[in-house]
Amino acid sequence: MKTVSSYRPSCEEVPQARVLLLGPVGSGKSSFISSVQSVFNGKVTNRAMVGSSSTSFTKKLQSFNIHGQKKEDPTGLVLCDVMGLGDGEMIGLTLYDILSIIKGHVPEGHKFSPDQPVTSDTVGYLKRPTLKDKIHCVAFVVDASKILTYPKGLTTTFQQLREHISDLGVHQVALLTHVDQICSETAKDVTQVYKSRIIRDTMSKAATLLGMSISYIIPVKNYSSELDLDENTDVLLLSAVDHILQYAELYFQDNTKPRPISNFC
Repeated sequence: MKTVSSYRPSCEEVPQARVLLLGPVGSGKSSFISSVQSVFNGKVTNRAMVGSSSTSFTKKLQSFNIHGQKKEDPTGLVLCDVMGLGDGEMIGLTLYDILSIIKGHVPEGHKFSPDQPVTSDTVGYLKRPTLKDKIHCVAFVVDASKILTYPKGLTTTFQQLREHISDLGVHQVALLTHVDQICSETAKDVTQVYKSRIIRDTMSKAATLLGMSISYIIPVKNYSSELDLDENTDVLLLSAVDHILQYAELYFQDNTKPRPISNFC
């Protein structure tokens, strides 16, 4: 936890790493944000609104500052939530909308609509975004329990997204949620997550779905019905955040000059 709490981007002009979560409806994006904040709060909280319907509960761009244990000061991490991807095609969130978010053009709180894509005439549109306004890493989120039932068209959607996002020089990882729902042993003891053959196989299937190497797939368990925190679940969540920050740092290394190193007497 200390590593994440003390993290600050190596780029001097960027106070926080902005990470965009992208995934199908119900994949666990909002739950992941709430779970990460719960770890730092020391209790289970639902900061990001979580829905359970087949349509996306999140309709607008929402940025969540992850606060440290003292709660007064935010960490160097901001998790950005948007509406989920539709079945095989983006409903309400076009490819252009997503790329506009990553480029830093979309204002906080912008509500997405399928018949009103983001344009330079959009209220609050940032015509000249600075590096701190942009997205520095994208984390795809997929549900382990739905890997085999996702529509085939979703593979094409992910492929198009990854190609365009890569062209922007933004690194990507993937969170595999709900791993406890596909493996009873992991449900009982989350430390078994990397020992489970079922979960390893599902990680491989997720890699194929996303067109990524399995080394980029990170299994996590979000807090859902739990009333109390679990140390091992916390470790898994913090490990995922640590991986995400490593890829955000690669973006800063690729695009900026590092902070000057102070000399201490």
